[in-house]
Amino acid sequence: MRKFVTTILWRILACLALCLGIIGIIIPGLPTVPFILVAAWSGSKGWPALEYWLLNHQTFGPHIINWRKNRIVPVKAKWASTIFMSASCVMIWYTQSNIWVSLCISLILIAVACWIWTRNSE
Repeated sequence: MRKFVTTILWRILACLALCLGIIGIIIPGLPTVPFILVAAWSGSKGWPALEYWLLNHQTFGPHIINWRKNRIVPVKAKWASTIFMSASCVMIWYTQSNIWVSLCISLILIAVACWIWTRNSE
């Protein structure tokens, strides 16, 4: 029974991450690749068929494999994420009235950008 529940929870996480990744394709500012990576990871834990499908997908597969083998983030993805996070910071500063919220979100996005740029590139 415990294994069944664990498998269901991994599948729920995989579905949620995959759905958010697909939505990220459509909605600017919502990342796609991190959610697809989480979907593949959680799929490996409880849904091997989904993991297999993602690894063999012509768009997502090479990125997942590169990440798993060498922790590679493509330069194009680094630039895109930096541009979208910068745009998000600008929008937050112009729309958010609470300076502390704006500051905290901006610092988090700066930290994420620094982390992304310290990963290996293709």
